[in-house]
Amino acid sequence: MKLSVTSWSFPQCNLSEVVGLSGLLNIHAVDLGYFYRSAINKNKILEDPEGMAEDIGRLNITVPCLYHLFGEDTTGRNLSLKMAGEQNKSDLKKVARFCKKASIETIFILPGVVNPGQSIKEAMKISAENLKEMTDICQKEGRTLAIEPHVHSFLESPELVLELLNKVPGLKVILDYAHFICLGFTQHAVDALIPFTKLVHLRQAKQGYLQTSLEKGTINFPAVFGALKEHAFDGYMSIEYVHQDYMNTLYNDVLSETIKMRDLVAEWKAGL
Repeated sequence: MKLSVTSWSFPQCNLSEVVGLSGLLNIHAVDLGYFYRSAINKNKILEDPEGMAEDIGRLNITVPCLYHLFGEDTTGRNLSLKMAGEQNKSDLKKVARFCKKASIETIFILPGVVNPGQSIKEAMKISAENLKEMTDICQKEGRTLAIEPHVHSFLESPELVLELLNKVPGLKVILDYAHFICLGFTQHAVDALIPFTKLVHLRQAKQGYLQTSLEKGTINFPAVFGALKEHAFDGYMSIEYVHQDYMNTLYNDVLSETIKMRDLVAEWKAGL
């Protein structure tokens, strides 16, 4: 199990500064996204995938994952909308080419939401249809497609996630316990998703709080690490504390929490 940081954790840093910070923390890996000063240019990926990959190569950093958003937010062009399917697939072909050229193994997208007039069942049906083709698109480029179940998506329980995964062979999960713990699910219930997990997001949470400081939350991280070990998980764990106007995640010292989580992982590993 290896560590990375997410570029969107540090909204006031540019990408070069996030890369430098990753090195200072002795982590040396950064997940990329399209947000804040640390963003990479989505339009350039879509216009010139190979050229953008060369730009990323010059950063001289390991990039385990790209967080790709089809629209401008979590609802725009989301995967539960039939009308956005073809455009999203066309974009994903270019994103997969970019990731292959840039040696980014995993493409992380959101599963979709319950749109006006839909039920959860209807949202899942459309999303699954889109994800089957999208998984094939990524596999043709040797990339892994993974979705992150999140608050306000149609996947707000481990059972619903497993139902979707059964419909889409080859699809993987970006597992963030915080999205389930804040909704009141037990940690044991979330463990059922580990066999399908490609990458883990690490941040502390508790019921009603998507993010809180390490000492104030309820996620038992040594137990998480142990469960991952039992399933022979050997991927990246991305420390994902954020500072953004979303579900009260504006109030933690991101750098301090990142360091504390890094040290907790190192302490657990030292006992192996």
